Amino acid sequence: MLTNYIKIAWRNLVRNKVYASINVLGLALSLTCGVLIFTLVAYHYGVDRFHTNADRIYRVVMETHHDGLNYSSGVYSPLGRVIRDEQTFAEKTARVLSVGGMAIMVPNAGKIDKYPSDVAFAESDLFSILDFPLLQGDAQTALNAPNTAILTARMAQKFFGTANPMGKTFRFDNRMDFTVTGVLRDLPANTDRREEIYLSFANAKQFDDYFNEENWGNYSGSLQVFTLLKPTTSVATAEAALASVMKKYVTDESNKHNVLKLQPIADMHLNTNYSGSIDKTNLWVLSLIGFLLIVVACVNFINLATAQALKRAKEIGVRKVLGSRPRQLFWQFIAETGLISVLATLLALGVAAMTLPLLGQLLQINLSLNLFSDFRLPLFLLLSTLVVTFLSGAYPGLVLAGFRPVLALSGRLAQRHIGGFSLRRVLVVGQLALSQLLIIGTIVITNQMRYAHQADMGFTKDGVVMLPLPVQDNAKMSTLKSQFLQLSGVEKVSFCYQAPADLGINATTIRLDGRAEDEKFLIVTKDADEEYVPTFGLTMLAGRNITHSDTTHEYVLNEVALKSLNLKSPQEAIGKIMYTSKGKRKGPIVGVMKDFHNGSFRQSIPPICIRANVGAYQVCAVRMNTSTLRTSLPAIEKIWTETFPEFIYSYQFLDQRIANFYALDELMLTLLSVFALIAIFIGCLGLFGLVSFMVAQKTKEIGVRKVLGASVPSILWLFGQEFVRLTLIAIVIASPIAWYAMNKWLQSFTYKIDIEWWMFALAGLLAVGVALLTVSFQSVKAALMNPVKSLRSE
Repeated sequence: MLTNYIKIAWRNLVRNKVYASINVLGLALSLTCGVLIFTLVAYHYGVDRFHTNADRIYRVVMETHHDGLNYSSGVYSPLGRVIRDEQTFAEKTARVLSVGGMAIMVPNAGKIDKYPSDVAFAESDLFSILDFPLLQGDAQTALNAPNTAILTARMAQKFFGTANPMGKTFRFDNRMDFTVTGVLRDLPANTDRREEIYLSFANAKQFDDYFNEENWGNYSGSLQVFTLLKPTTSVATAEAALASVMKKYVTDESNKHNVLKLQPIADMHLNTNYSGSIDKTNLWVLSLIGFLLIVVACVNFINLATAQALKRAKEIGVRKVLGSRPRQLFWQFIAETGLISVLATLLALGVAAMTLPLLGQLLQINLSLNLFSDFRLPLFLLLSTLVVTFLSGAYPGLVLAGFRPVLALSGRLAQRHIGGFSLRRVLVVGQLALSQLLIIGTIVITNQMRYAHQADMGFTKDGVVMLPLPVQDNAKMSTLKSQFLQLSGVEKVSFCYQAPADLGINATTIRLDGRAEDEKFLIVTKDADEEYVPTFGLTMLAGRNITHSDTTHEYVLNEVALKSLNLKSPQEAIGKIMYTSKGKRKGPIVGVMKDFHNGSFRQSIPPICIRANVGAYQVCAVRMNTSTLRTSLPAIEKIWTETFPEFIYSYQFLDQRIANFYALDELMLTLLSVFALIAIFIGCLGLFGLVSFMVAQKTKEIGVRKVLGASVPSILWLFGQEFVRLTLIAIVIASPIAWYAMNKWLQSFTYKIDIEWWMFALAGLLAVGVALLTVSFQSVKAALMNPVKSLRSE
C-alpha cells in the first residue's frame, strides 16, 4: 500500500512540476534556515556543558546593588584562597587570572622566537574542576610551584617542534621565566576557555601587585574564581558562606553594596551580564524566526494545495466512484506531502552543509553538521519532516477526501466547496505579517546601529590608534613620544590607562574634603597624562587641564560627577580638595569637562575623573591626520619596534574598538536581514503560485473583459487588488506587534532613537511593492494575451 502511495505521489509531482518546484524550494529554504539555526543554538547551549561535574561547577561572581544593579565576573584576589582554607562548602576551588596579548619568547637555535599569546595564571585545582586532561604531567601538582607552566599540545609543538616539551623553558613578558611541567590536550571547540598557556598563580602578584593576597579593597574582571561544590551542598548554603566572607574581610564602605553569587558554568556563555558571548533571548528569537519560516513555507503549501484542489476534482471523483475511501485519499495526499518534505529536507541538508562554514566564519565559531556524532540533529530533521508533512498535508488532504463524487465529475465544484478564499486569505495575511515584522525590525535595528556609530560620543575617535606600552620605562616612553610627534601625520600623543570609552573600567572611591565618610562613592578614573584631553578632543567647561607632577595630585571631573557631589556649577568645583583611593590620594579639582560616553550606548554616563598616575599607563594613544594614515602607520611601527625590540608590536584603531561594543547587535542585524529576505522570498513563491492558479482559472473571463473593452491596467488591478488589500491588513496587524517588540529591544539602550512613523511606512511600501511585483509578473502576461486564445482556452 505504501509503495503504491509513493508511486502515485511521484507521478502527481512530475505532472505538476511548477507546483512541486515551488513547494520543494519554499520548504527547502525554510528547513535550511531551521538547520542552520538549530546548529547555532545547539552549539551555544552546548558550551562548557561537557564537564563531568557541570551541575556542581560554579563561578563566583559579584553583584553591586547601588544606583541600579551592576555585574562583575571578577572578584577579589584573596577570595579563592579564603574559600579553600576557611570554608567547607567547596570540594575544589581555583583562581584564574586571564591576560591577553602577551609576548612569549622561546629560545630556538641561538635566537629568540616571539609569539603573541593569551595566557592565564591558574591554580592546579582548575584541572580537577574542569575536564581538561593532561597528556603529560600531573594535573594536581603541575602549577603548584612558582614559575611552572602548562601548554596545550598545539602550543607545545608550536614552541618546541617535535621535541619533548617537558622541562623546556620560555620567557613571559620579558621578565619571568617558566618551565613546562604539563602538556594539556588541545581544547575542545565548545568551551569559553581559550587560553593555551597556563602559568602558576604563585606568579600573579609578580606580574601585577594588584593581585596580592591582601587586596580586599579592589577587584578585577580578569580574575575569576571557580568552585566545585560538594554533592551535599546547596547553592543557598554556599552563598550564605560567601556573605560571611564578605562581612569578615570586606570592610571598606564603598564595597558594602557588593554581593557574591554563584553562577553555574552552563550559564556563563549565555549571560551577557557577566560578559557572556550571547544572550539567551537572542537564541530564543532566532529559534522563533526559524520556526515561523517553516510555518510560512507550510502556509504556501496549504494555499497552493487547496488552490489546486479544483484541478484535481475529476481525479478524486473517479477514485471515489472506483471505491476509494476518504481515509485512503487522505493518506494518498499525506504521501505526496511527505515526498515533497523528504525532497526538501535532502535539499536543505545539502545547502546547509555548504552554508554552515560561511556562517561559522562570520560568527568566528566552529560549526559543523554532526549527523552521525550528535543524535539531536537527525532527531530534529526527522521531527521537522513529520511536522511539515502533517502540518502542510492534513487540511488539503481532508478537503480532497471530502469531495462529493457527483459534483467532482460534473465539474460543478466551486471555491466554496473547498473552503472558499477565507482560510487562504488568513494564511496569506499571516505570511505577509511575518515578513512585515522582520522588515520593521531590520529598519529599527539598522537605524539604532547607525545612531550608535555616528552619534557624538563627546570625544574624538577617528584617526586615533592605540598602541600597547609593554613596560613602564619613563625614558623609553619619552623617546617614543618625541619621535612620534616628529612624524608629519601625527597630531597628538598621550599615555594613559585606557581610552575615554573602553570595555573595562577602572574605578575608585571619591570624597570631598569636609564631607562625611558615608558621602563617598565610586568614580571611574581615567589615569592619563596632560595630553589626554587634547588628544581625544575633550571639552573643558571650567578651570584647566591637569599638569604633570610627581608630587601633586590634580583632578578633572565630568558633569555627572558634579551632580553626584551636589555641586551646582562647574565654577563651584574648582579648587575643592578631593580624596581618592581610600583617602590615600589627596588633591584639588582643577577643571570640569563636558560629559563623554564611557562605554556603549547601553550604559549611562557614570561619574568620571581624569588624574595623572604614571605607573598605571598601559597604552599610548596617537591621533593622526586621517589623510596620512597609510604613510604614518609604517613609520609608527618602526619607531615602536626600535624602542621595544624585545616585544611584539600590535595596534588597534579606537573607532574599531568602539564598534566592537555592538558586535553582537550587528550580528543579529545581519541574521535578521537575511531571514527577512528569505521570508519575503518564500512568501513571493506562494503569491506567485496562487496568482498562476488564478490566472489559469480566469483565462476566459480575461478574454471576455478584453473583448468588452477592458484596459490592461484594469485587468492587472483585477488580480492585484486582492493582494494589496491583504498586504494592508498584514501591515495593520504587524505594526503594533513590531512596535512593542522593538520598543522592548530599545529599552536595553540608555541612549536610543525614537521609533517613528516613517519606519512603518517604509516597511509597508516595501511589502506592497514586492507583492505587486510578484502578482504583476504573471498577471501582465494574462492581460496581454490575445483574447481569441483566451476564449478558446476552456
